[in-house]
Amino acid sequence: MNIAVDVTQPSETEVVVTRVFEAPARLVFDFHTRPEHVRRWLLGPEGWSMPVCDIDLRVGGSYHYVWRNDADGSQFGTTGVYREIVVPSRIVHTERMEGFDGECLCTLTLIEKGAHTTLTYTLKFESKEARDGALATGMTDGMGMSYGRLEEVLVDAVQ
Repeated sequence: MNIAVDVTQPSETEVVVTRVFEAPARLVFDFHTRPEHVRRWLLGPEGWSMPVCDIDLRVGGSYHYVWRNDADGSQFGTTGVYREIVVPSRIVHTERMEGFDGECLCTLTLIEKGAHTTLTYTLKFESKEARDGALATGMTDGMGMSYGRLEEVLVDAVQ
């Protein structure tokens, strides 16, 4: 599984993660917005599952994810509210991770060119300290693992 993502920090409060997929933007969008697809790939390290995946995809709608470590039963979650949705190219939402103070503003953009879609995920934190705290959790490693898994399920969906 290819787990490579390009990670940059364009400002003291932002993290930008970029990844190219061999799939149309509409399919990548669907795999970010439909619970039956999200729980197949948005898992981070091996051994984790997503017992809760609620998505109300509309401006003002919310989402709630809960991840569980299947080995020890520990779990954590995140919630947020959708602020902008442009099918199939853009989603803007808030994110609150359990156990962390503050809120992050997340912008997902999908640009299709030929047989490829470039995904850019921008996370804007409330402070440099919040950004650095999120990075210290291994967040981008988990994103790389999840996007590697997404690549695998997209290949199956495209065939």
